[in-house]
Amino acid sequence: MNVPVSEPRTFTVSRQTKETQIEVNLNLDGGEVSVSTGIGFFDHMLTALAFYAGFGLQLTAKGDLEVDGHHTVEDTGIVLGDALKGALGDRKGIRRYGTAFVPMDEALCRTVLDLSNRPILVFDAEMPQPMIGAYDSCLTKEFMRAFAVHGGITLHQSCLYGENAHHITEALFKSLGMALKEAVQITGSAVPSTKGAI
Repeated sequence: MNVPVSEPRTFTVSRQTKETQIEVNLNLDGGEVSVSTGIGFFDHMLTALAFYAGFGLQLTAKGDLEVDGHHTVEDTGIVLGDALKGALGDRKGIRRYGTAFVPMDEALCRTVLDLSNRPILVFDAEMPQPMIGAYDSCLTKEFMRAFAVHGGITLHQSCLYGENAHHITEALFKSLGMALKEAVQITGSAVPSTKGAI
């Protein structure tokens, strides 16, 4: 069920499967941030993403964590991407492109993105440790892929260097937030494309 709400830059999405039940309300122009997925580190990452993007975000996810975190993390990426796509609407007036570098202790990560409606993920970030608390570090790539595909984002992420999976993952999420903040800014009234459509 997808429900556009009163503000054109706000969107609410809910998705229910046999594996997960997820609800998201996203406001591109700010607001309260509240995240609950049952995975503490993932909550921390989504909160950081929303904070650095300047988004308002209410997100709840209940998944089959007795299996592992994969379905919860990937499906959250799907729903958050759907919410972003809905909130962007026809994408008129947005800056469209965003770039951010974020250092986190010894790690340095980069995100470059285009809200192109042509989804692809290019991800180059090795994770030195397999687990971060109860979070499988390999799930960061799964989240980013789902978010990019469902949000209509050309998304390039890389870790230039780093030794700690926690630091690398946090820098990836924070740089994603910063790049999104730049890309969703309203800078005009036209569709930002020489083709006249995105």
